[in-house]
Amino acid sequence: MELNSIKDAFDRVAKKQKLSCCKTQEVIDQVIQEIETAWEMMCSTASDHNLVLAELKKKLNDIAPLSQIEGTQKELNMALSKCLKALEKLFNPDISKAYRNEEFDAHAVNHIIASHFYRQGLFEVGDCFINEAEETDAAVAIRSLFQEMYQILEAMKGRNLEPALKWATNNSDKLKENGSDLQLKLHHLQFVEILQKGSRDEALKYARTHFVPFAGNHMSEIQKLMGCLLWAGRLEQSPYAEVLSPTNWDIVAGELTRQFCNLMGQSYESPLSVTIAAGVQGLPPLLKFMTVMAGKKLEWQSMKQLPVPVELDSEFQFHSIFVCPVSKEQSTDDNPPMMMTCGHVLCKQSINKMSKNNTKSFKCPYCPTDIDAGRCRQLYF
Repeated sequence: MELNSIKDAFDRVAKKQKLSCCKTQEVIDQVIQEIETAWEMMCSTASDHNLVLAELKKKLNDIAPLSQIEGTQKELNMALSKCLKALEKLFNPDISKAYRNEEFDAHAVNHIIASHFYRQGLFEVGDCFINEAEETDAAVAIRSLFQEMYQILEAMKGRNLEPALKWATNNSDKLKENGSDLQLKLHHLQFVEILQKGSRDEALKYARTHFVPFAGNHMSEIQKLMGCLLWAGRLEQSPYAEVLSPTNWDIVAGELTRQFCNLMGQSYESPLSVTIAAGVQGLPPLLKFMTVMAGKKLEWQSMKQLPVPVELDSEFQFHSIFVCPVSKEQSTDDNPPMMMTCGHVLCKQSINKMSKNNTKSFKCPYCPTDIDAGRCRQLYF
């Protein structure tokens, strides 16, 4: 991997820096020792100060601090220079050749950026951006929603579950539709908090009040929590000590964030973060391709589709795609996937080409079936 070379170069810089620092400290210690020795001689005896200073000067010249430091510092500078060259070689700062000018909906882009700030809890930054972009009206609603979410999450950090439970109760029907058991998880945490304080009766009362609606689908989990009643005030010594793990709170906070965004009609991950991360991954091969195109004096600005694939990881793939096995091109609205009578699928343009624009039948590339182009049907993913 190309990044390994950068890591190796950085490690060499770190090693040389450590050696240079140690050598410099060693020389400084030698100088300090000689100066302290000379000072003690001047203070404790009636010796001639001029002779002591002359002797000190001679010893410092023998130590030659600059000469000792120069060698390691030179090695450090050389390693640092090589590291910078490796960075410049791998990370091309000029990405202008890998993009083309497109007309963006400025309002939509501003909305995405503001939502990113609010999603991260950076409300002052988001407000500043909205004011400068003059998008105040559009951001009021989404700001208030994310602010409510962060107030709930901040309360959870302080082990206060009341705001989260209130929100979950108010949205219980929608949470059920999504198949989420967030409400039970919140009651689980609250039950453990009560029990850990040593109040067995209060915990039992809480369980009877809040666990009953979930007994049908979550009986085993509820039974486990009932077993915790025997260890009130000393759960850390019980077979159920894992219920005290702080990780449980992190998991529930993540689930609450996911469900909150879902009910708002927002994605769990920031669209801006996803877009930038996908761009970072796709940029290097795109830059290489553009360099080849420029060398051949070919124009790509007018292309509807790149002639080479730009692979992205699965987390950046949100929609099903189809690549024609004959033309090796990705399907589009003008060239949709078509299923033949044998069940195999090709793109429309490939079928038209093989059937001479629907004037003759042709054999499927995968099986010996004769295909009538008129009987092919478009597929919708």
